Amino acid sequence: MSNHDLSSAKSDVAQNLAEIQDNINAACAAVNRDKNEVTLVCVSKNHEADHVRKALLDGRRVFGENRVQEASGKWPGLREEFPDIELHLIGPLQTNKIKDAVHLFDVIETVDRPKLANALAKHRDNTGQCPDLLIQINTGEEDQKAGISPKEADAFIVMCREELKLPIKGLMCIPPVDEEPAPHFTLLGKIADRHGLEIRSMGMSGDYASAIRLGATHVRVGTAVFGSRGY
Repeated sequence: MSNHDLSSAKSDVAQNLAEIQDNINAACAAVNRDKNEVTLVCVSKNHEADHVRKALLDGRRVFGENRVQEASGKWPGLREEFPDIELHLIGPLQTNKIKDAVHLFDVIETVDRPKLANALAKHRDNTGQCPDLLIQINTGEEDQKAGISPKEADAFIVMCREELKLPIKGLMCIPPVDEEPAPHFTLLGKIADRHGLEIRSMGMSGDYASAIRLGATHVRVGTAVFGSRGY
Protein backbone atom coordinates (compact mmCIF):
# COMPACT_ATOMS: atom_id res chain seq x y z
CA MET A 1 0.00 0.00 0.00
CA SER A 2 1.39 3.42 -0.94
CA ASN A 3 1.87 6.24 1.55
CA HIS A 4 -1.06 8.02 -0.09
CA ASP A 5 -3.30 4.98 0.39
CA LEU A 6 -2.20 4.62 4.01
CA SER A 7 -3.02 8.27 4.63
CA SER A 8 -6.44 7.88 3.03
CA ALA A 9 -7.22 4.77 5.07
CA LYS A 10 -6.20 6.52 8.27
CA SER A 11 -8.32 9.56 7.50
CA ASP A 12 -11.27 7.31 6.69
CA VAL A 13 -11.22 5.77 10.18
CA ALA A 14 -10.73 9.18 11.76
CA GLN A 15 -13.58 10.62 9.69
CA ASN A 16 -15.81 7.67 10.60
CA LEU A 17 -15.06 8.19 14.29
CA ALA A 18 -15.79 11.90 14.04
CA GLU A 19 -19.17 11.21 12.40
CA ILE A 20 -20.05 8.58 14.99
CA GLN A 21 -19.13 10.92 17.82
CA ASP A 22 -21.33 13.62 16.28
CA ASN A 23 -24.21 11.12 16.19
CA ILE A 24 -23.57 10.12 19.80
CA ASN A 25 -23.55 13.76 20.85
CA ALA A 26 -26.80 14.44 18.98
CA ALA A 27 -28.54 11.40 20.48
CA CYS A 28 -27.48 12.49 23.96
CA ALA A 29 -28.65 16.05 23.37
CA ALA A 30 -32.06 14.80 22.19
CA VAL A 31 -32.75 13.30 25.62
CA ASN A 32 -30.74 15.76 27.72
CA ARG A 33 -27.95 13.33 28.52
CA ASP A 34 -24.31 14.23 29.04
CA LYS A 35 -22.31 12.94 26.06
CA ASN A 36 -19.62 11.80 28.49
CA GLU A 37 -22.07 9.22 29.87
CA VAL A 38 -21.72 7.15 26.68
CA THR A 39 -18.66 5.06 25.87
CA LEU A 40 -17.96 4.05 22.29
CA VAL A 41 -16.63 0.49 22.16
CA CYS A 42 -14.82 0.15 18.82
CA VAL A 43 -15.47 -3.41 17.67
CA SER A 44 -12.24 -4.55 16.07
CA LYS A 45 -13.03 -8.21 15.40
CA ASN A 46 -11.75 -9.46 12.04
CA HIS A 47 -9.57 -6.39 11.57
CA GLU A 48 -5.81 -6.60 11.65
CA ALA A 49 -3.73 -4.68 14.17
CA ASP A 50 -2.49 -2.12 11.65
CA HIS A 51 -6.06 -1.14 10.81
CA VAL A 52 -7.10 -1.03 14.47
CA ARG A 53 -4.11 1.19 15.24
CA LYS A 54 -5.74 3.99 13.24
CA ALA A 55 -8.46 4.27 15.86
CA LEU A 56 -5.86 4.16 18.62
CA LEU A 57 -3.95 6.98 16.95
CA ASP A 58 -7.23 8.91 16.85
CA GLY A 59 -7.38 8.66 20.63
CA ARG A 60 -9.79 5.76 21.09
CA ARG A 61 -8.96 3.35 23.89
CA VAL A 62 -12.03 1.10 24.38
CA PHE A 63 -12.29 -1.86 22.01
CA GLY A 64 -14.35 -5.02 21.67
CA GLU A 65 -13.38 -8.45 20.38
CA ASN A 66 -15.54 -11.53 19.80
CA ARG A 67 -13.01 -14.32 20.15
CA VAL A 68 -10.33 -14.97 22.74
CA GLN A 69 -7.97 -16.57 20.24
CA GLU A 70 -8.08 -13.67 17.80
CA ALA A 71 -7.62 -11.14 20.59
CA SER A 72 -4.63 -13.02 22.00
CA GLY A 73 -2.82 -12.67 18.68
CA LYS A 74 -3.62 -9.00 18.18
CA TRP A 75 -3.74 -7.09 21.44
CA PRO A 76 -0.58 -7.88 23.44
CA GLY A 77 1.50 -6.00 20.87
CA LEU A 78 -0.95 -3.10 20.70
CA ARG A 79 -0.97 -2.86 24.49
CA GLU A 80 2.79 -2.37 24.45
CA GLU A 81 2.24 0.73 22.28
CA PHE A 82 -0.94 1.88 24.05
CA PRO A 83 -0.94 0.60 27.64
CA ASP A 84 -4.16 2.39 28.62
CA ILE A 85 -6.38 0.24 26.38
CA GLU A 86 -9.63 -1.15 27.82
CA LEU A 87 -10.52 -4.38 26.05
CA HIS A 88 -14.02 -5.92 26.16
CA LEU A 89 -14.97 -9.49 25.26
CA ILE A 90 -18.31 -9.16 23.47
CA GLY A 91 -18.58 -12.69 22.07
CA PRO A 92 -19.50 -15.97 23.79
CA LEU A 93 -16.99 -17.34 26.28
CA GLN A 94 -16.33 -21.06 26.64
CA THR A 95 -15.36 -22.19 30.12
CA ASN A 96 -12.10 -23.72 28.86
CA LYS A 97 -11.03 -20.24 27.67
CA ILE A 98 -11.56 -18.47 31.00
CA LYS A 99 -7.89 -18.34 31.99
CA ASP A 100 -6.90 -16.70 28.70
CA ALA A 101 -9.92 -14.38 28.72
CA VAL A 102 -9.27 -13.13 32.24
CA HIS A 103 -5.65 -12.44 31.30
CA LEU A 104 -6.58 -10.54 28.11
CA PHE A 105 -9.78 -8.65 28.83
CA ASP A 106 -10.64 -5.81 31.18
CA VAL A 107 -14.38 -6.43 30.80
CA ILE A 108 -16.28 -9.60 29.88
CA GLU A 109 -19.73 -8.60 28.61
CA THR A 110 -21.13 -12.07 27.96
CA VAL A 111 -21.76 -13.86 31.26
CA ASP A 112 -24.81 -15.81 30.14
CA ARG A 113 -25.25 -19.04 32.11
CA PRO A 114 -24.72 -20.49 35.59
CA LYS A 115 -21.91 -22.82 34.44
CA LEU A 116 -19.86 -19.88 33.21
CA ALA A 117 -20.59 -17.77 36.28
CA ASN A 118 -19.50 -20.58 38.58
CA ALA A 119 -16.34 -21.16 36.54
CA LEU A 120 -15.44 -17.46 36.70
CA ALA A 121 -15.98 -17.47 40.45
CA LYS A 122 -13.80 -20.56 40.85
CA HIS A 123 -11.03 -18.97 38.78
CA ARG A 124 -11.32 -15.81 40.89
CA ASP A 125 -11.08 -17.82 44.09
CA ASN A 126 -8.02 -19.70 42.83
CA THR A 127 -6.13 -16.75 41.34
CA GLY A 128 -7.59 -13.59 42.84
CA GLN A 129 -8.25 -12.36 39.28
CA CYS A 130 -11.56 -11.37 37.73
CA PRO A 131 -12.32 -8.55 35.29
CA ASP A 132 -15.49 -6.49 35.45
CA LEU A 133 -18.45 -8.49 34.20
CA LEU A 134 -21.71 -7.82 32.37
CA ILE A 135 -24.59 -10.25 32.10
CA GLN A 136 -25.89 -10.89 28.61
CA ILE A 137 -29.69 -10.91 28.38
CA ASN A 138 -31.29 -12.72 25.45
CA THR A 139 -34.07 -10.15 25.15
CA GLY A 140 -35.52 -11.80 22.04
CA GLU A 141 -35.40 -15.28 23.61
CA GLU A 142 -33.77 -16.56 20.43
CA ASP A 143 -32.74 -20.21 20.56
CA GLN A 144 -29.61 -19.64 18.47
CA LYS A 145 -28.38 -16.70 20.53
CA ALA A 146 -26.45 -16.66 23.78
CA GLY A 147 -27.80 -14.92 26.86
CA ILE A 148 -29.96 -15.58 29.89
CA SER A 149 -33.70 -15.30 29.21
CA PRO A 150 -35.49 -12.25 30.65
CA LYS A 151 -37.66 -14.42 32.88
CA GLU A 152 -34.56 -15.99 34.44
CA ALA A 153 -32.54 -12.79 34.57
CA ASP A 154 -33.49 -11.59 38.06
CA ALA A 155 -32.57 -14.85 39.78
CA PHE A 156 -29.35 -15.14 37.76
CA ILE A 157 -28.26 -11.61 38.61
CA VAL A 158 -28.88 -12.25 42.31
CA MET A 159 -26.95 -15.52 42.16
CA CYS A 160 -23.97 -13.90 40.45
CA ARG A 161 -23.83 -10.92 42.78
CA GLU A 162 -24.91 -12.27 46.14
CA GLU A 163 -23.93 -15.94 46.10
CA LEU A 164 -20.84 -15.88 43.89
CA LYS A 165 -19.82 -12.28 44.75
CA LEU A 166 -18.88 -11.62 41.12
CA PRO A 167 -18.18 -8.03 40.02
CA ILE A 168 -21.33 -7.59 37.94
CA LYS A 169 -21.35 -4.02 36.64
CA GLY A 170 -24.24 -4.10 34.18
CA LEU A 171 -26.10 -5.84 31.38
CA MET A 172 -25.75 -6.25 27.61
CA CYS A 173 -28.05 -7.36 24.82
CA ILE A 174 -28.14 -7.95 21.07
CA PRO A 175 -31.70 -7.48 19.75
CA PRO A 176 -33.01 -9.75 16.99
CA VAL A 177 -31.91 -8.50 13.58
CA ASP A 178 -35.44 -8.54 12.16
CA GLU A 179 -37.17 -6.66 14.97
CA GLU A 180 -37.40 -3.06 16.06
CA PRO A 181 -34.62 -2.76 18.65
CA ALA A 182 -36.22 -0.13 20.92
CA PRO A 183 -38.41 -2.53 22.94
CA HIS A 184 -35.36 -4.70 23.60
CA PHE A 185 -33.34 -1.71 24.80
CA THR A 186 -36.25 -0.70 27.04
CA LEU A 187 -36.49 -4.20 28.50
CA LEU A 188 -32.77 -4.30 29.28
CA GLY A 189 -33.03 -0.93 30.99
CA LYS A 190 -35.91 -2.09 33.19
CA ILE A 191 -33.98 -5.16 34.32
CA ALA A 192 -30.90 -3.06 35.02
CA ASP A 193 -32.96 -0.54 36.99
CA ARG A 194 -34.44 -3.27 39.18
CA HIS A 195 -30.96 -4.27 40.27
CA GLY A 196 -29.32 -0.86 40.42
CA LEU A 197 -26.93 -1.72 37.59
CA GLU A 198 -25.58 1.34 35.82
CA ILE A 199 -23.91 -0.11 32.72
CA ARG A 200 -26.16 -0.96 29.76
CA SER A 201 -24.17 -2.18 26.75
CA MET A 202 -26.60 -2.02 23.85
CA GLY A 203 -26.62 -0.66 20.34
CA MET A 204 -24.45 -1.44 17.35
CA SER A 205 -23.64 0.25 14.02
CA GLY A 206 -27.26 0.34 12.84
CA ASP A 207 -29.07 1.30 16.03
CA TYR A 208 -26.70 2.94 18.49
CA ALA A 209 -28.48 6.31 18.37
CA SER A 210 -31.74 4.66 19.41
CA ALA A 211 -29.93 2.77 22.16
CA ILE A 212 -28.43 5.99 23.52
CA ARG A 213 -31.84 7.67 23.62
CA LEU A 214 -33.05 4.69 25.66
CA GLY A 215 -30.22 4.74 28.18
CA ALA A 216 -27.21 2.92 26.68
CA THR A 217 -23.96 3.66 28.48
CA HIS A 218 -21.85 1.63 26.05
CA VAL A 219 -22.43 1.23 22.30
CA ARG A 220 -20.54 -1.44 20.35
CA VAL A 221 -19.75 -0.12 16.87
CA GLY A 222 -17.58 -1.96 14.37
CA THR A 223 -18.49 -1.65 10.70
CA ALA A 224 -19.25 2.07 10.98
CA VAL A 225 -15.76 2.60 12.41
CA PHE A 226 -13.54 0.21 10.46
CA GLY A 227 -15.55 -0.69 7.37
CA SER A 228 -16.38 -4.22 6.29
CA ARG A 229 -14.64 -7.06 8.05
CA GLY A 230 -11.00 -7.37 7.11
CA TYR A 231 -10.29 -11.08 7.44
